[in-house]
Amino acid sequence: MALASYAIQNEDSRGRRYPEPEHPYRSPFQRDRDRIIHSRAFRRLEYKTQVFVSHEGDHYRTRLTHSIEVSQIARTVSGALSLNTDLAEALALSHDMGHPPFGHSGQDVLDVMMKDYGGFEHNLQTLRIVEQLEQKYIDFPGLNLTFELREGIVKHSASYKGMKNPPKNLMEYSLDEFPPLEAQMIDLCDEIAYNNHDLDDGLESHLLELDDLIGNVAIFGEFFTKIRAEHSAAPLKLLINATIIQLINHLVTDLVENIRVSITREGIRSLSDIRKAPRLIPCFSDETAGKNRELKSYLFAKMYTHYRVHRMKSKAKRILEALFLAYQEDPALLPAHYQEKAKEEGKERIICDYIAGMTDRYAIEEFEKLFNPRQRV
Repeated sequence: MALASYAIQNEDSRGRRYPEPEHPYRSPFQRDRDRIIHSRAFRRLEYKTQVFVSHEGDHYRTRLTHSIEVSQIARTVSGALSLNTDLAEALALSHDMGHPPFGHSGQDVLDVMMKDYGGFEHNLQTLRIVEQLEQKYIDFPGLNLTFELREGIVKHSASYKGMKNPPKNLMEYSLDEFPPLEAQMIDLCDEIAYNNHDLDDGLESHLLELDDLIGNVAIFGEFFTKIRAEHSAAPLKLLINATIIQLINHLVTDLVENIRVSITREGIRSLSDIRKAPRLIPCFSDETAGKNRELKSYLFAKMYTHYRVHRMKSKAKRILEALFLAYQEDPALLPAHYQEKAKEEGKERIICDYIAGMTDRYAIEEFEKLFNPRQRV
C-alpha cells in the first residue's frame, strides 16, 4: 500500500546510531518492533501495574496487555490514514517500557527521589533502556533502534517541544519541532485504550457501579441504553462488553476523521509540514472531546481516587521510597554489576534504573528481603 506524502517512508529513515545492513525482507521499523518485543524490558511489562497490582486478579490489564491494546488501535488509525503502520505499532509497543512498578505512583516516587539527580520521567527512561540498558547484541549497547523510533519515544507526547535546558542526549531530536504524525497519534491511541479498559476493569472489580456510570457519563450511557434496547435478553456482562466495543469504535473513528480534517485545515502535504505545523494534528471533534473529558473526569473521581486504589498507591510509595533510601545509604545492597555501574554513572541514577526495571512482585519481594528479618535474602 502506498503511504501518504506526509508519512514516514521506510527508505527515508535516518538509520541507526550503529550502522547495520538492511534486512532482506523486514522494513527498518518492523525490525524495531521485533527488537522491542524480544527485549527483557518489554516482557517485564506483564508484571507491572496498570491500575491493579498483578496479584489482585488474572484478568485485569497490566502494562503489557495495555501496550498491546494501544498497538492495535495505533495500527487501525495509521492504516486508515495511510501512515507507516510498522512505525506506529513499534511506538505503541514501546511507549510504556520505561514505567517503574506500581503504575504512575512509581513514577511519582522516583521523580521525587531523583529531584536532585536529574529527575525521572518514563519516556526518557524508555530512551535510556533502548539506548543503553538492554544488553542483547554483541556489536552495540541497547537495541540500536532507528532515529525515527527514538525520536517518537522522546516526543510522542510533545511535552519536550521547546523545552529549556534539555539533556545533552536529546539535542539531536530537534525539540522545537513536532514529531511525525505516527508519533503524534500515540497519546490519543493510548488514551482511548486506557479509558475503555479501565471502565471494563473498574466494573469487573466493582470499583465502578453500572447505574452510576450510565447516569453520569453520557457517552457510555448513550451506547449502553441503545444496545440494551436492541438486546434486552442478553446477559449484563455482554451488554457491557458491547458498549465498550462500540465506545472504542466511536472514538477511533472520530479520531481518524478529525485527523483528516486537521490535515486539510493546516494544508499538510509533506512530513516537513507536519513537523512545522502550529499545533498537534491529532484531535477529537469538539463534541467527542467534551464527552471524553467527562469520561476521564469520572474515572478520576470514582476509580483512580477510590480508597482501594489509594491504599495500593500508599503501599507502593512506602515500598519504593524504602528501597531507594536503603540502596542509597548502602550501595553494597545492590547486585554486583549495579555496584560497578554506580561507580561510573553515580549511585542515584543506577539505583533509579534498578528500581524502575523491577516488576511489582519483584519490588515486593526485594522489600521483604531487606526489611523482614524472617525472609531469606
